[in-house]
Amino acid sequence: MNHLVYSTGQGRMCPRCNKPSGQCSCKGNNASAFQKGDGNVRVGREVKGRKGKGVTVITGLPLGREELKELAKELKQRCGTGGTVKSAMIEIQGDHRDILVFELKKRGFSAKRAGG
Repeated sequence: MNHLVYSTGQGRMCPRCNKPSGQCSCKGNNASAFQKGDGNVRVGREVKGRKGKGVTVITGLPLGREELKELAKELKQRCGTGGTVKSAMIEIQGDHRDILVFELKKRGFSAKRAGG
């Protein structure tokens, strides 16, 4: 079995069908990383591995990849800061837990603060 992940000629490769991710026939390119959440949306804060800089992490969202990216964009605009989507969780720079819980509840999610 070929475990090629990236090729300079083709770019990112699907690990299941070994085709370029744009031509993937099995749709297995990172699909497992963006599976539906459990419905319990948790908003927490992490500083570990970030040299003391905190980020707000949102996990458990029952959304697909594109919906997650769109929601992250809107939440980043609401907080006025940067962020990213990593393996089915949204990271927003800074501590914005209260704002994000309010916004997520307003959008119909059962969000709650996690951690301290």
